[in-house]
Amino acid sequence: MEITSSKNPKIKQIKSLYRRKNRWNMELFIIEGVKILEECIDNNYPLENIIYSDELFNTNGGVEIYERIKSYENLIYVPNSLFKEISDTENPQGIMALAKITERQIEELYKLDNPFILFLEEIQDPGNMGTIIRTADAFNLDGIIVSEGSVDIYNPKVIRSTMGSIFRTPVYYIKDNMETIKKFESMGFKIFATSLEGENYTYNIDFKNSSLILIGNESKGLSDELHSLAHQWIKIPILGGAESLNVAIATSIIMYEGIKQRMG
Repeated sequence: MEITSSKNPKIKQIKSLYRRKNRWNMELFIIEGVKILEECIDNNYPLENIIYSDELFNTNGGVEIYERIKSYENLIYVPNSLFKEISDTENPQGIMALAKITERQIEELYKLDNPFILFLEEIQDPGNMGTIIRTADAFNLDGIIVSEGSVDIYNPKVIRSTMGSIFRTPVYYIKDNMETIKKFESMGFKIFATSLEGENYTYNIDFKNSSLILIGNESKGLSDELHSLAHQWIKIPILGGAESLNVAIATSIIMYEGIKQRMG
C-alpha cells in the first residue's frame, strides 16, 4: 500500500498513538528505527503495520531490514515528508511499525519457581523506565510489576530506551499496590524496600530466595504505605558527596547484586 496524504485514516491513527489513552484503547503502540524493528521481528512480536519511506535506504542496515519486510502483507510506503510528519524522532530512519499491546496477567508470576521481581511505584521518567526494562532483560529478571501513576511502558520514548528489551521482558500492570504485595508475602516472598534510611546495605542482603524489590518514584521515593509492607529496608553505599543515585542506576545495582548471588 502507498499513502501520500496526511488526511489518510491510517496516518491519523498513527498520530493518535502518541497519546496514552489512544494506545490502550486501540491496543497498539509505535516502534521506530531499524534496530528496534529487527528486535521485534526476531522475537516474533505481533505487528499490525510496517511503514517505511525512501530514507530507509540511506540508513545503516536499512537495505537489509527492507529485504526482511518487503513481502510483509501490511507494508505501507509513504514519502519522506509524510514520514517526518508521523515520526517523533529528530532524524527519522524511515522505518516504523504499529505493534500490538500484549497485556500480561500477574498470575503468571505466581507459578514461577524462586523468582526475582521488581515492583515499580510511580516511575515517571521514560528514560528511567526504559533503562530499568533493558537492564532487567540483560539480567534475565523474572518480571517487572508497574503501579498506576507510572509512565506508560508503551510511550515511544520508553520503547526507544529499552533498545528492544520490551519484547522480551515480562511487564505487568496492577491497580492495587497493597493487595498485590500482600499476595506475594503470603506466598513466602521476602519484601525489600529501597530507602535512604535503610540499615542494610545491598551486599549484606540475601536475595537468593523468592524476592520482591520495591522501587519508588524519582523524587518522592516509596510511599509510606509500601514501606510499611517491607520486611527490610535496603540501601546502596554512597561514599562520595552525592545524596542519592538516579533510580535506574540504583535499580540496576540492586538487580546486579541479586543476580550475582543467584549465579553463585
